[in-house]
Amino acid sequence: MEASKRIALVAHDSMKEELLAWVRHNAGTLEAHRFWSTGTTGSRIKEACPELEVTALKSGPLGGDQQVGAMIADGGLDILLFFTDALSPHPHDADVQALTRLSTLYNVALATNRTTADFLITSPFFGKSFQPTGGGDGTPAHPDARG
Repeated sequence: MEASKRIALVAHDSMKEELLAWVRHNAGTLEAHRFWSTGTTGSRIKEACPELEVTALKSGPLGGDQQVGAMIADGGLDILLFFTDALSPHPHDADVQALTRLSTLYNVALATNRTTADFLITSPFFGKSFQPTGGGDGTPAHPDARG
């Protein structure tokens, strides 16, 4: 994992403002990293923080979640920040579960709330090269999934 991290930013509709506030608050720390984000979230982040390199994917329900999942499986992401709304049902909950599963399988750091995201970006490994143990290089961390 290089010093410049590859990070996906995703949020349920009711958590978009929370993610946007977190990104604004941490923009200086995040500038050295690259981002991908689903639909509306990505557009809003690009508008609010033009100094960040953000690639907007499709909206989550229109395939953006699957695009993020493919990036994880291809070894293209180091961190997934997915601010979830745990109190509301979502029609694409299966997509959320798939992203959680893939993040676990490929040893991608996952934060589902602001506190965990804060812990990730304040880690001494955030701005440095880091070699994760077990996966993280595009190969599954779970021995049964390695083929």
